Amino acid sequence: MSTVPGPRGRHLTRRLVQLYAGLTLYGVSSALLVRAELGMEPWNVLHQGLSERTGLTIGVVSIVVGAVVLLLWIPIRQRPGLGTVSNVFVVGLAMDGTLALLPEARGMAARIALLVLGIVLNGLATGLYIAARFGPGPRDGLMTGLHRATGRSIRLVRTLLEVTVVATGFLLGGSVGVGTVLYAVSIGPLAQFFLRFFAVPEPAAVDAAVAPGSPEGAILRP
Repeated sequence: MSTVPGPRGRHLTRRLVQLYAGLTLYGVSSALLVRAELGMEPWNVLHQGLSERTGLTIGVVSIVVGAVVLLLWIPIRQRPGLGTVSNVFVVGLAMDGTLALLPEARGMAARIALLVLGIVLNGLATGLYIAARFGPGPRDGLMTGLHRATGRSIRLVRTLLEVTVVATGFLLGGSVGVGTVLYAVSIGPLAQFFLRFFAVPEPAAVDAAVAPGSPEGAILRP
């Protein structure tokens, strides 16, 4: 006898799909920015610089750095979630997989197209996985943990972290350019837009959204 998952089961399934789709697309978007060669997002400037120095792939470096950052959560008493641990591995694997399949861009037009697509896709991916509500990524959790531990504003903590990783990554050979600046000014509005678009209703809202008296026509709110 088959069973049909109820609203709460579908709610959890949607969140899990969003989480892993978002993390995978985040890795894909980062790979597009690598191929564009016009500047990376802040943390990947560091990852790329470390990759140049160690000979490891940028995806593997991303995993290692994510794991190290996660260890830094311990003294600031930040608790990881499923999304936090998944972020460490899925993004790096998706990034390396995409780079293995995606050839280098030829010509400035192709590089600009990859840059724009990568930034927009990154915003979409960020909205997807954050809206799933399975915990912040290691780097975002470090930011919020330091904010709570020091009492400094989120804006100040994030700025100091990103300036530090960009400067360190640049000195190690990471790519800083117009793409880095464009990413910095556009990722906030893009992520906010997609976060609202992919918002998952709370379980109570899911229950309330089921049409009474017509189980075959039960509809969840977007």
